[in-house]
This record gives sequence, structure tokens and C-alpha cells, in this order.
Amino acid sequence: MFFFLSKTIGYGLLPTNFLIGAGVLGVALLATRYARAGRRLMVFSILLLAIAGFSPLGNWLLYPLEQRFPPWEAARGAPYGIIVLGGSIDADLSAAHDGAVVRSAADRIIAAAVLARRYPDARVIFTGGSGNLVSNDAREADYAGALFENLGVDKARLTMERRSRNTQENAEFSKALAATASGQRWLLVTSAYHMPRSIGLFRKAGFAVEAYPVDWRIGGRADLRAFSAIAGKGLESTDTGLREWIGLLVYWLTGKIDEPFPGPATSQGVKP
Repeated sequence: MFFFLSKTIGYGLLPTNFLIGAGVLGVALLATRYARAGRRLMVFSILLLAIAGFSPLGNWLLYPLEQRFPPWEAARGAPYGIIVLGGSIDADLSAAHDGAVVRSAADRIIAAAVLARRYPDARVIFTGGSGNLVSNDAREADYAGALFENLGVDKARLTMERRSRNTQENAEFSKALAATASGQRWLLVTSAYHMPRSIGLFRKAGFAVEAYPVDWRIGGRADLRAFSAIAGKGLESTDTGLREWIGLLVYWLTGKIDEPFPGPATSQGVKP
């Protein structure tokens, strides 16, 4: 049920979808006795779409998420294993073209491959099934293995987890596959903005991991004053940031994570 709601109500609340829906409702009201309310709703939706698309709003939402975890410190020594969250490969397009199609967050795979070559004894677990509400049998993990091999990672070190539909299942299924023993250090590779929620879910699953943030969207504080010349870019940042904040709030209120905003002090070397 939670998965269904996240894919229906959750996406409906994203600024772009919500405001376009409000605008369409406003147009529909023009032909009724509520035409005045319809005009106001249209103006409201257009104005907020413009703010979300051109202003630094998306950057303001993403910046604290990305700044929550610092870059990983290699001086602490080699990790035992590397967990890579899915979200980079479009499984349906990959199935259609019979090969991995990477559409977003490519840094997750690239950084993991670099780490795997730097630490040749480390295990690599890629966790990614299909997050589609209605899906065929195509899964990210079905194509990630060959991609990692082409990037120089030995197949014998790879474990592909294809059942997970969301980050909570990423954490639970990865823990089962890792079968961790005391003292083993595992890295978690995912987008910087997604790291707080991911760490919270892995801790809730009892899997202590160390954050390795990648796929940065914000360069620094100067971006908090930067306006976008392309509305689509700003809308994407606003949608991404707000979706992550909503996810943190809902997961905390429903007990799926123990803290509203997980941070590094509770993720590095502390018992889950």
C-alpha cells in the first residue's frame, strides 16, 4: 500500500504535476459559474510554475540535502564492500534496445566502478529493480552487471539485487545479501541529495553503512542566488528537492526512519 501511495499521491504532489493540474482545473472552471475562481487558479498556477522554474527555489531545497554528508574519507582504510543504489538505468528502454540505457544519476555507477577498481578486494552489490507502478519483467539489475564488467569490474565480485522497488527495499534486501559481520565497513553510493533518506533507511534496516555521496546538483552557496534560464531545469530541481523532503517527512512520521533528517554523526561507525 505504501508503495502504491508513493507512486500515486506522492507524484501528484510534486510541484510540476500539482500546478499543471491546478491550471487545468482552472481552465475547466471557466465554463462554469466558478469562472472567477478558475481565472485565479490559472494565474496562481502559472505564477508558481514560473517561480519554481526560473528562481533558485530548487537549489534552496537541494542544498541542505547535499550538504548533510561530507565526502568520504579514504584515509580510514579500504572498505569491505560497496552498495550502489539503482536509479541510473532505465530498465524499460534497456529492454527495448537490448543493452543498458543510463538516463540519470550516472555518477552512481561511474563512482562505484572507480571505487571497485581502487579497492580490488571489495564486494559490490548493485540494488535496483523497477520503481514503476505497472512494470514488465525488466529490472535495472539485469543490465547493471554487464555495465560494471565493461567498466573493468570482475563479474565474480558483483551481486545484482533485482527485487527492490524503492529505497527501503534497497536497504532490506542489500543487508540480506551482504550478510555483514562485525567490523566490516560498507560504503553506500547514491546521489548526494538522496543520501539522508537512504542512510536513515539503511540504519533502520540494521545495516550500518558509510556515506559516499555522488551526483551533485548544487555547486555551492553561490547557486542559492542563481536563476535558471531554462524553466525545465528549475522545475526538475524543485520536484527532486521537494520529493526528497516529503519522503523524509513521511518516512519519519510512519516510523520507517528514526530521525527526521539523518546526518553523518549517526551513520559512520555507530551501531544501527
